[in-house]
Amino acid sequence: MESAGNDGALRRIVKTATKIEPHELTATLLSFLFVFVLMTAYFILRPVRDALSSDWTDEQLSWLWTSTFVFSLIAVSIYGAVISRVRFRIIVPSVYSFFAATFIGFYVAGSTLGDNDLVNRAYYVWLSVFSLYHLSVFWTFMSGLYNKDQAKRLFSIIAMGASAGAIVGPSIPTFFADNIGTLNLLLIAAFLLMIPIPLIWKLEQLRSSQLGNDDVSAELSGDQRLAGNPFSGFTNFISNPYLLAIGLFILLYVVMNTFIYFELRKMMGGFDREIRTQIWGGIDLAVNSLALITALFATGRLATRVGMPATLALIPVMMVGGWLVVALSPVLAVLIGLQVTRRAGNYAITRPGREMLFTAVDTDTRFKAKPVIDIVVYRGGDVLTAWTYTALTATLGLGLAGVAAIAAGVAAIWAAAGIFLGRAYDRGGELTSNE
Repeated sequence: MESAGNDGALRRIVKTATKIEPHELTATLLSFLFVFVLMTAYFILRPVRDALSSDWTDEQLSWLWTSTFVFSLIAVSIYGAVISRVRFRIIVPSVYSFFAATFIGFYVAGSTLGDNDLVNRAYYVWLSVFSLYHLSVFWTFMSGLYNKDQAKRLFSIIAMGASAGAIVGPSIPTFFADNIGTLNLLLIAAFLLMIPIPLIWKLEQLRSSQLGNDDVSAELSGDQRLAGNPFSGFTNFISNPYLLAIGLFILLYVVMNTFIYFELRKMMGGFDREIRTQIWGGIDLAVNSLALITALFATGRLATRVGMPATLALIPVMMVGGWLVVALSPVLAVLIGLQVTRRAGNYAITRPGREMLFTAVDTDTRFKAKPVIDIVVYRGGDVLTAWTYTALTATLGLGLAGVAAIAAGVAAIWAAAGIFLGRAYDRGGELTSNE
């Protein structure tokens, strides 16, 4: 009796603190573990990639960014063709198995060919494609697993797994790379990418048995197939106002990301490499710690109490004010504060909020158009924004204050896009079909 009472008290505490209902707890924890493993694997692989970038000139690195966009476009097209011909039950597990196999392939290539520049460049581009793909597919699965009410309450808690993985993952190469060896990190990450496969099957069982979402159309255990047109994701995206608004929302986020990154890189140029490493490491620690706290205590309550328009517009509005402060006080400390706010807000609030938007679309859109938005639009925005920034600074000669003033205007448009999307979502996704 005492044990049962303690168990009931624990469940009440969990529900009060996190808004997780007792019947949702197992699925939420498994979803948390799912994204935690994915992000741990990615952050094991990312230092290997970033270490290579110092071997190339800025021009060579710019071409690699452009190559990443091209390969992302090709990868999404192939993905759209493949998922049109396979059953739901093998789509998501197959994606992670495929990526695991590719990293094993890079391990074999590195062991056989040694420090080959062509292999290094291929790895840099491929990991950059993977960096968006693995999360896009994860959230595609999540948006078909939970209903709209559950998504508002649970996605922020699930997203905490990503922040936790972003803390644990880098510690492995940081502390053990010398003993393990750089190439062996690829094998560790490949093994981790196989862990989600049994989690996927278990979560699919819980979707009906505990979550009660028989009406959510993401049945992986059946024999359903998606529409046969492999390019329907692209046509869906360009013809649907709701999806175009999501694409614009992500594109404007990319502008914020690129502008801050380039300015930070420039302002840190006067420090030696060790100091720069410490600064970037401190930013990562602050971002992930703040994101964990925010996701636990704020995000779910924001979405349920103030609605999606305010949730999606919150960080953009804060960025408007932040950029104006930078324009008035263009110093490194202020820019770092803005970067921490932007990234932590994205992990804890903006990203979970934007993933909730896809609970209002059908399965074909979720599996096909979502990768177009998450990957092609994002990587295209990288290239476009990088060249735009170069034009503003190198051609027009704008300094940080001028760039900040322009960025504040972009952030205001970003906020308006968030309000539009939130209102559409709260109306039941009525813009999700062509009108």
